[in-house]
Formats: sequence, structure tokens, C-alpha cells
Amino acid sequence: MQYSFQSILQPNEPWKVSELTARIRDALESDDALADVRVAGEISNLSRPASGHLYFTLKDEAAQLRCVMWRSYAARAGRSLQNGDAVIARGRIGVYERDGVYQLYVEALMSQGIGDLNAEFERLKLKLQAEGLFDVARKRRPPPFPSVLGLVTSPSGAALQDILNVLRRRYPLVEVLLSPTLVQGEEAPEQIVRAIERLNTLGICDVILVARGGGSLEELWAFNDERVVRAIAASRAPVVSGVGHEIDYTLADFAADLRAPTPSAAAEIITPDINELRLQVDGLSAAMADLMKTHLADARAQLNALQRALRLLSPANQVTRRREQLDDLRARLTSAPAHLISLAQLRFDGLRARLESLGPAATLARGYAIVRRADGPVVRSVGDVTTGDSLQVIVADGEFGARVDGNPAGHEDGRRTAA
Repeated sequence: MQYSFQSILQPNEPWKVSELTARIRDALESDDALADVRVAGEISNLSRPASGHLYFTLKDEAAQLRCVMWRSYAARAGRSLQNGDAVIARGRIGVYERDGVYQLYVEALMSQGIGDLNAEFERLKLKLQAEGLFDVARKRRPPPFPSVLGLVTSPSGAALQDILNVLRRRYPLVEVLLSPTLVQGEEAPEQIVRAIERLNTLGICDVILVARGGGSLEELWAFNDERVVRAIAASRAPVVSGVGHEIDYTLADFAADLRAPTPSAAAEIITPDINELRLQVDGLSAAMADLMKTHLADARAQLNALQRALRLLSPANQVTRRREQLDDLRARLTSAPAHLISLAQLRFDGLRARLESLGPAATLARGYAIVRRADGPVVRSVGDVTTGDSLQVIVADGEFGARVDGNPAGHEDGRRTAA
């Protein structure tokens, strides 16, 4: 049997370049491990076009990685980058399909000096985790329909307006109680702790939202402070953390009962959608109405059945039925003798007709006659008469006399019968 190179190594149709590149992109971008990575390296080939985006390469002694930092992230980085800078870049791995290359889409840059903060972050994380502050078993779910939402954030920050916009659109029934605080700087941790404690002292909050917008590791460091983490873990009301952007994680996120990727997302998670609630209420109302109609129809049918049964079992109905039965029996009793007499009369008439059909008159009507001797006996045989005997002949419509003349026919002495 002959096999071609194509059939052995490539049994299916060949890939298009765009198809294969898209497949590689999907494989890389669907890998959770590559969705939030930190890469340490040296900046080279730095480019700053008029668009405001940054293009550069991260390299070490053995390899290099192409990087892109969009303008919004570059402006937030707040530092002037130079070729040769040693940095830690944080972002996600993706594929630039036109050039067929993978690259790091950078969302935050930190100088290598930030490594001390990372070390402190990991030290505190291990310490607090060992104490059980991050245990899943101690976490509580916020109530599905909160009446009062305690909000711990900066009164001048964009996060506050984002949260309020979401709440007005999604669930305007909730009352928002703002406990203002700084969310950045040396004084922020102590203020955040006091803000949480104020809300717990009031004791009217169904849930507490601790929130601020995104930023660098240094800017978010207040939410890695041990005092803040302990205050969140000790809160009597469930705490939802909405600190930073999707890729930002703080120790407050681990201590909170629920973590949201952004402040807006936290407002979405905490509250139900009033439009969906309206649909649910309308659906429940319709279902209740249908159920009530069905229940009433069943009850009405049951009532009708009971009424029919009651009518059948009522004394008046029983008396009526017995009266009808009595009338029927009376009618049958009255008609029975007449019926019996009628049957007897029919039987009598039949017997009489039969008797008449067999009687002398019927025989005479058919042309027969009765012959008697003058002295009375019926002549039954020629031997009963002799010549000269007087006879009486009876026919259907009368009788007449006759005399025997000659020897009767058939007699052994040769006598004839004369009329």
C-alpha cells in the first residue's frame, strides 16, 4: 500500500496562517497563569510615539520579551522610563496577530526597588494566613437585598461616583452610608480602620464596601496594612473589597468576605438588579394568579360534586325516590290482575277456537253429515242399518229424513243402502 507524505503527516486540510495564529492567541489568552504575570527585566528599545502608548522590550541575560503599555496605563505609571531601567512589569500575555508575535500587555511598572514591598506583602500574607484570617470557612455571603450599605472610601475619589451610579441604576432602594477616609498615604490605614469601626458601631449596615480605584503597588499599600486587614476580618457586618482594578490584589481582598475586581463590580455584586426583580415579581404575580384560578376551579368542582352527593343523600330526595318506587309498584299491582285475565282470555279463546275446529258443526260445514236411526243411535257402520230402516240425516244447515232401500253397499249379505 502506498502512502503519500501529505496523508501520513497532515491528514486534514492545512491551516491558514491567520487560523493558526488565532489558535495560538486563544491558547495563550485562555491560560489563567498568563492573565496576570509579573516579569522582571531591563528596558530596551523604548519607543514613545505621539499616541502616548509605550513600546519596549524587557530582556535579561538569556531572552527578551516584547511589551506594549497603552496610554492610560502609561500615564498612570507616573515615572519617566529610560532604556536600561530595571523594572518589574505587570500585565497579561497576548498575541499581536499581524506580526505573529506574543507580547506582554503591561498595565503597571515598578522599579526593582519595589521588591522590598513585595517581600513585605508575602511576609504579611503568610503571617495572617497562618492566623486563619483568610480562611474560606469564616467568610459570609452578603444579604441578597441589603437595606443599608456602608461605604468606606474617599469622598473625592472617582470610585465613589462609579459606585453611586451603579447603585442608582441597579438598586436605588438601598441606603448608602458613607464613612469617609483617605485611601492612600501614611495616614490612610488608620483612617480606614476607624471608618470600618464607625460603621460597625452604628450596627445598621447589612454589608460594608471598602473601595478605591486602581493604582500602583505603593498607592494601594494602605490596603496591605496589617491593621486594615485585621479590622476587615473583625467586622461584624460582611465586608466586600473593591480595591483597584482586575489585576490588583491586596491583603484586604483576602480578608474580605467577598472580593470584587473593581469598585463598580463590587456595587454590582452587592445589589440585585431592580429590573430583574420587576420581571421576577411580574412572573410570580402571574403564577400566583394562575395558581389561584386553578385552586378556585378545583374548589368549585369539589363543591359541585359535594352538592350533587348531598342532593342524592338528602331525605327529600330519598322520599321522592321511594314515592316513585311506590307509585310504580302500585301501578304494577293494579295492572297485574287485568293482565292475567287478558292472558287467560287469550288462552280460552285459543282453546275454544281449536275445540270449535274439531267439533261436529265444523265437520258438517265441510260437507259431512250425521246419520241417525229413527230410534236414536248414530249410524257408524253399514251393519247398523237394514233395508227399510228410517234414518234422520243431519247436515250443516238442518236435517231431513231418509229410508234404507236395498242392501247396504259392502255388506256381506249383499244389502244396499238407499237414500
